[in-house]
Amino acid sequence: MVVLRKLPGMPGWPAALGLRLPQKFLFLLFLSGLLTLCFGALFLLPDSSRFKRLFLPRRATASASSSSSASSSSASSSSTRDTDLPRSPPAAAEPRHASPAAPRRLREKLRTAARMAGPPARTAPGSRQQVQGGESRAQPASAAPPARETRAPFRFDYERFRRSLRHPVRGGRPGEDPETRARRMKIKEMMKFAWDNYKQYALGKNELRPLTKNGHIGNMFGGLRGATVIDALDTLYIMELEEEFQEAKEWVEKSFDLNVNGEASLFEVNIRYIGGLLATYYLTGEEVFKSKALELGEKLLPAFNTPTGIPRGVINLGSGMSWSWGWASAGSSILAEFGTLHLEFLHLSELSGNPVFAEKVMNIRRVLNRVEKPQGLYPNFLSPVTGSWVQHHVSIGGLGDSFYEYLIKSWLMSDKKDSEAKKMYDDALEAIEKHLVKKSAGGLTYIAEWRGGILDHKMGHLACFSGGMIALGAEHAAEERRQRHMELAAEITSTCHESYARSDTKLGPEAFRFDAGSEAMATRLSERYYILRPEVVESYMYLWRLTHDPKYRHWGWEVVKALEKHCRVEAGFSGIRDVYTTTPTHDNMQQSFFLAETLKYLYLLFCEDDVLSLEDWVFNTEAHPLPINHTDFKAAVQP
Repeated sequence: MVVLRKLPGMPGWPAALGLRLPQKFLFLLFLSGLLTLCFGALFLLPDSSRFKRLFLPRRATASASSSSSASSSSASSSSTRDTDLPRSPPAAAEPRHASPAAPRRLREKLRTAARMAGPPARTAPGSRQQVQGGESRAQPASAAPPARETRAPFRFDYERFRRSLRHPVRGGRPGEDPETRARRMKIKEMMKFAWDNYKQYALGKNELRPLTKNGHIGNMFGGLRGATVIDALDTLYIMELEEEFQEAKEWVEKSFDLNVNGEASLFEVNIRYIGGLLATYYLTGEEVFKSKALELGEKLLPAFNTPTGIPRGVINLGSGMSWSWGWASAGSSILAEFGTLHLEFLHLSELSGNPVFAEKVMNIRRVLNRVEKPQGLYPNFLSPVTGSWVQHHVSIGGLGDSFYEYLIKSWLMSDKKDSEAKKMYDDALEAIEKHLVKKSAGGLTYIAEWRGGILDHKMGHLACFSGGMIALGAEHAAEERRQRHMELAAEITSTCHESYARSDTKLGPEAFRFDAGSEAMATRLSERYYILRPEVVESYMYLWRLTHDPKYRHWGWEVVKALEKHCRVEAGFSGIRDVYTTTPTHDNMQQSFFLAETLKYLYLLFCEDDVLSLEDWVFNTEAHPLPINHTDFKAAVQP
């Protein structure tokens, strides 16, 4: 039986419970534990702002409440915010070779977008708010450590960029020579004719087949469409074909789909699509071109996930899987492909604020600087696994060409600050002069190919860009080199002109040789074709701009007449299968680079020097103009 007893000095309620002393001790122990648990819950449980109002200062309470409401509202705003960011594949579809930096980039982009959305600060879905010092900060919900901030939020100041240009994009054209203007207008008519037929018979396809009046898609662009549209945009703009430019822009806005799944050439997608979109953004300031370029740039990044960081040549734009070309020696990557990314990728970082693009191409530089160069030359095949050359074939034409072009242009695009690129170019050109530059019995200067120490005395049409490149470098060379390099540039360009002049059509073959008594002519049936290539007229344009020797305009006009006579057909322009016959057969293909490069260089040849001035622009290897970085165009964003 329980005896109720009141003890002296003790409250009366234990006695009322009829508890003996040991029982009272246990009850008090239980009660104190319960009180400790309750008070702890007030402070330790998440989102307990209702109880915190009783204990926290008013400022901290308000901050906690606002951060909680911001977190709940972020989901509704995320779809709008995400449209302003480059899209990434969903996690479930992430390829085996997905970029290890992707989670970090995503977190940085989400934080940047949240800050740029304006007050109140919004957080990404799945994040929680942490109250510190009366301020709320987004914290990733995952267990991964928070990403390191690399830069403050920013936007590209397009108006400031346009003010920095030293010349109007389309020039002033004061006191123009009537004949020069008439020739330029003829080239403009050719561009309109090529575009109109593409629009009528093949809009949305990659190229026009002018004989059969239909479109061609091909398998080089991984399912992307509209290569001719993207390649033609900046040419239409420069030529002031306003209606045609609006047609191309409308297609990009409404029909250019980047959610494709196919095998693409990393090189071709970069120089044609990304180069064309970047150039058109810089020329017009239209945001659609920038956003498409950045989104497509993100899709190329998995190709760099190799042991060395040297990208593989082929990438599936849907899955991100990448591999080397089947014909490339021992799974190697191609010098002209991984070496022709620098200009575009630096601009992708410039416009996005994401340093990953610049980091990828700067790593390529580091690999190339570490590897030993035979005789100072750069072979065409490099293993992306070991970082070593696979075979010693050196060419300034196909497989090697634009790597050298991008060295000198990287220096120029940096406003002559990228001294590493300039030194690499100077050293490479010195080795080329020493080992590859030759003179034929008839006095023609050419650049031979090198196969493990044995010279192959031929030049490809692709190598004819080198006259313009060497002239461009000579313009900025030290005094002792300037004259020698300008003479070399003029001699090589003259040789390439001879390859045109010695054909029956006055158009040049795909390759020409200097052996068996033949000079500057194709000696093999497989090298006699012409596919509307631009490299010879590219050199004419540079040599005209840098010397104003009228022969370059004269030679350019000869090309215009030959194109009109032999390549123009009822529904566009077509390549020809044999330049050594006056009645050539056509290949039924109007290449997209004909609109991007050949017609643009011819047009600029008959423009004043201030149209796309070389003081403001460099051309990528698809003739898309990218601006020289005269200043920093990052605009501060108010917090």
